[in-house]
Order: sequence, then C-alpha cells, then structure tokens
Amino acid sequence: MSCHDSDTVLAAVSPGEETVGRLVLLGNPNVGKSVLFGLLTRRYVTVSNYPGTTVTLSKGKAKLAEETVEVVDTPGINSLIPMSEDEEVSRDILLHTPVEAILQVADAKNLRRSLIITTQLAEMGLPFSLNLNMNDEARSLGLQIDETSLAARLGVDVTRTVAVRRQGIGSLKQSLRNQRRSTFRVAYPEVVERAVAALTPHLPETRISGRSLALMLLSGDETLHPWLEEQLGPEGLRTVEAIVRDASGPMAAPMNSIINTARIRAVDALLREVERRPSRGGGGWLQRAGAWSMHPIWGIPVLLAVLWVMYQFVGVFGAGISVDFLESTVFGKFIGPGSIHGVDWIFRFPHQHLVQGGVITGAYTTSLADPTLGQQVVMFFHDFLVGPYGQITMALSYSVAIILPIVATFFIAFGLLEDSGYLPRLAVMLNRIFKTLGLNGKAVLPMVLGLGCDTMATLTTRILETKKERLLVTLLLALGVPCSAQLGVILGMIQSLSPAATLVWGGTVLMTLFAVGWIAARVLPGRASDFILELPPIRRPQLSNILVKTLARIEWYLREAVPLFLLGTLLLFLADRFHLLTVIERAGSPVVQGILGLPGQATDAFLIGFLRRDYGAAGLYDLSRQGLLDPVQLIVSMVVITLFVPCIANFFIMIKERGMKTALAMVAVIVPLAFLVGGVLNFGLHALGVTFQ
Repeated sequence: MSCHDSDTVLAAVSPGEETVGRLVLLGNPNVGKSVLFGLLTRRYVTVSNYPGTTVTLSKGKAKLAEETVEVVDTPGINSLIPMSEDEEVSRDILLHTPVEAILQVADAKNLRRSLIITTQLAEMGLPFSLNLNMNDEARSLGLQIDETSLAARLGVDVTRTVAVRRQGIGSLKQSLRNQRRSTFRVAYPEVVERAVAALTPHLPETRISGRSLALMLLSGDETLHPWLEEQLGPEGLRTVEAIVRDASGPMAAPMNSIINTARIRAVDALLREVERRPSRGGGGWLQRAGAWSMHPIWGIPVLLAVLWVMYQFVGVFGAGISVDFLESTVFGKFIGPGSIHGVDWIFRFPHQHLVQGGVITGAYTTSLADPTLGQQVVMFFHDFLVGPYGQITMALSYSVAIILPIVATFFIAFGLLEDSGYLPRLAVMLNRIFKTLGLNGKAVLPMVLGLGCDTMATLTTRILETKKERLLVTLLLALGVPCSAQLGVILGMIQSLSPAATLVWGGTVLMTLFAVGWIAARVLPGRASDFILELPPIRRPQLSNILVKTLARIEWYLREAVPLFLLGTLLLFLADRFHLLTVIERAGSPVVQGILGLPGQATDAFLIGFLRRDYGAAGLYDLSRQGLLDPVQLIVSMVVITLFVPCIANFFIMIKERGMKTALAMVAVIVPLAFLVGGVLNFGLHALGVTFQ
C-alpha cells in the first residue's frame, strides 16, 4: 500500500479503558518514533523512568481495530547489544516484558544502520514489522527502495510513512495486526556457529531465542550476567562464562568484531538487492544549509546566530516579557491578592497585608496581640497558604509565573532545534571545547540549555551515555552555568561596571568551570564515551509535531517538577517558622564579611539565592544601587552568586536524577568552592590595588 494512504484518523481512547496487549516502538535515534507515537496514542500519554534507571519511557494507549493496546516508545538505539543505558533498557523490555507487537521504525534514507537492528530482531525470534519513515526525504535524494522485495527477503511486513504529514498510517496500522517472525538469517563463520551451538543448551528459556542470547554473550554483553546468575545460579553462570572465554580465546580477531562484520556483510548484500541510490546526491537549499552549519568557517556565524535567536526567544521573551506579564500582572494583580483576600476571608484572619507582586512582604496584627492556641493554629495554616513562604504566594507563583514561561519557550526552541537536525551539528562544532572538560560534543545540549533553565538542563543529561558524563555535566551546571533569569539580573549589574571588571567576572567563572571540569574528569570513576554521532539532514520543522511534543513536555513539567516547588517551599516555610533561617543568616555573616569583604546584608542575598538564583542576584543588585557595594565588592559578589548552589528546584531535580548522596556531595563541593574563589578574588584584587574606579 502506498505511503499516501489517507487512513490517518485514530479513535480516541478513554483513560480508564483496559488494554489487551503491548506495542513497542523500536529504532535508531532521529527516525521519527516520537511522531508516530503521538499519532498512534493521540491522548493520555504518561512519561516515567524505567525501573532502576534514569531512562525515560513514554507510554500511551492506541486503538487498533477493535482492541486497545498500550504503546511504549523506547529510546533511540543503534544496537540491541547494549553499549549504553538506553540500549540496555530497550533490550530488557524485549527480554523481560510480554510484548504482543513490535514496530521497528527506520529512516528510509539511511536504511543500512536500521537493518543492523533488524537482523538482531530476526535472531530474537520475535514477531515484528518494519516501517520506513521519512519517505519524502528519501525520494528527494533520489533513493529508490523496493519494499516488496525487502518484505519478501525479511519475511515481515514493510510499510512506508511520512509521519510528520500523517501519510501511510493506515498501512502501518494494518502491519501491526499482521506481525510475523522474520525468516532472514545471517551466515556467521563456522567458529561462531560452533560457539552458539555450545552455549545454547546452557541458557535459560526466555521470550527471545537461545541463539540470540548466545550471540549477545559472544559479542561481549556483560549486562546479562546478573540476570543469568538469577536464572542459572553461580555455577551455571561460570559454565556460560567458560564457554564464551574458550570460544573467544583462539580467535585472530575479537569475537564481537567477527559477529558485527558478518551482520554488516549480510545487510550490505540485502541492500544491493532492494535499494538504488543515485550516482550523485540530490537535495536542495536545506542540504546546503546543513553543509554550511558544519563548515569550519561559516559554521561559526551560523552557531552564533542560532544561539542568539535561542537566547532572545527563551531568555528575553520567555524569561523577560512572559515572566514579567505573568508575575506582575496575572499573579501580582489578580491571583496573588485574590488568594490572599480569599484565605483571609475563609480564616476570618484579622491581618492587614503589605502585598507586592502577589507575595506578602509584611503584615501587622490589628487584634491578635496575644493569640490563643487556636488562633496560632489558624495563623499557621494561613501563612502556610499565603504567607511569605506560602504554597500559593511563593510555590505556585514561582513554578507557574516564573519558571513555566521559561520552560515553555525552552521546549519550543528545543523542539525546533531537534526537528531541524541542527543539534548534532552544534555538538560537532563544540566538541573540541568540551574535550578539555573531560566530555564530548554531546554535552553541549544540556550546557547551552542551562542558560535557559538549569533545572530542565539537568534533566537533559539523560542523553549522555555514561554515568560519569552525567555526573560531570550535572556538577558543572550546578556550579557555573547561570540560568536566563539570573543572567538577566547579572547583565543589569554589569552595566555599571567597566569592561575590565566584566572580563574579570567572566574570566573567573570560566576558569573555575574549566578547572573543576578538568579535575573532576580525572577524579570521577568511569570512562567517557566515544564521540560517535550521526548527522541527520537539515529539515523543515513541522509545527504540528513541535506543538504535540511541547504540550507533552509541559504536561510532564506540571506533573513532575511543580510538586518539587511545593515541597521545597514547605521546607522553607518550616525553617522560617522555627527560626532556622535566622540561625543560618547569623552563622553565614562572618564568612560573608570576613572572607568576601561584603557587607552583612549580603548574607540574606546568598540565602535567598538558594530559593532562586536570580532573587539572590537581585538582592545584591539592590545593595549596589544603594551604594553599599563598591566595584570590587560587586565583582566578588557576582562571582560567588554565579558559582553558588543551584536553586532549590534544581537541587531537588539533582536528587531525583543523581540520588540524595550525590546531590549533597555536589552541594558540599560547590558552596565552599564558591566562597573560596570569591575570597581569593577579593584578597587578590585588594593586594594588587585594583579598584575599577
């Protein structure tokens, strides 16, 4: 059936409707799985971590024929022999989870890499069908694929789609109801076949074939060992390991290399039968734009232009205009005062409040000079809701009026970069710089996005392949990447400084960031991943696709992140109620005044900076405008607040992603380091007699 078939409308599924099976979407990165997932599920999508990992899975329900199935969108992978946590999760879903249907999604213009996964699915003995997506891009390049011949050789249904245009969905749905086991087989050398035959009788019965398990073990997949020990016991595992070791011993080349070479040869032979490529590549201005973005000279202005546009949209429009409107108008004039007066009326609370921006800045009692116990309880719950650290006046105000506009614009910008294919090019452009930090170009995404919101950027560290890289980027984000809101306040403070003073601030922060990255890369255990990145073509972003993904991500933010704001505000409310904040202020004043050379009022700014970095910077800005900070003190305070602990929302996300012990360890490093760098800078500038006057 043609990819132009018009059966694209799916029936709506109610949230409580029972499912009768599970459909798993599988495929390489950047093949359009998420678009197909959105078309199939339409509504009621949930996002959650795979148990015991940081890998995120999207799940939804789809109506196929008269049955409702659960659809699981797995992360993009390049192999079912795991080299990353994403690939291990995808393999484990097939190995451990009952799956009624598997849809492998492939990029029609890059079929070779997808067929490597196809050979592994065929060896597993699981029913599946193959979808060739992005068929329009393949045609524009002059590619011709004989899907009828490909289906015959594989023994499974093969369909074509252009998911972003909803073309071919009817054929795809039909293939999901006609799943078959592939008849395609890879001819391995005799030494591999002998090893497979020796291993198979010792392996447990599973949903996937013993042949597939044997090939995984021979390829060096050690992630199976804990599961095998559970199934076979220690003695059985030792027997399996001995067979693998004996089979690999006398080989001239590594066993995994022999297996991969055989698969690649089988795939190439298959492609010679079913695929015709033009002698000269097609393409148009989009392909030329993709080439420009990678050019060693022209790629730099393209990069700067992309970063400038992204900052203008997220930093200026999102963190500036949108936040000002929601915070000052929506919350400041309506929601904040309305909730305060409403709660006052409910509790019959005889207070008069001084309200600014929807937040109580002061209050005085008119008749409760000596409140009774009952009145104290009422006051407690009243302030819990609309006090200075109230759930409505602070938690919802911060999470909805301040962070949500930044998150929404960030998700839109991220979707545009994601769909356009520019992100991999950005990673390549900055790869050399990130090597000095013990990372590779893939780390550019969370680091750059940290300039929009460190909380969201910490979540994007999931794209990094190793635990070491995720830890390192999380540390650097928390240490020295100011979010757009804080950066906006800092830029306002810089306006009163000379260019030399600005260079001292920026140079100190960057030197600290690179020094910490260099040291941490050598201290943290583990290894960095190789920088292997496929470059998809530059594409026109589809607005409907961006809208769907943005709404799904915002829904995730409201469900996952907003509760963290509520919890953090509750802790601050209790700390304030029991006078712990005052104790912290008194304890910190000697450090702030003695080491940093700042006035005692700056202690409050650093304390409130834990709630929100930009609020801390704003407090220092106020001191500067009052004439309480000279240029040297202003630079020192700017350096410390930039390197200071992340905001409370980011701290909770760090706990969620890296664990409590790791998050606390990072804070234990960052806080002393920020004050140490500030102290060294303070004494150094004074020793040199630098005043920046």
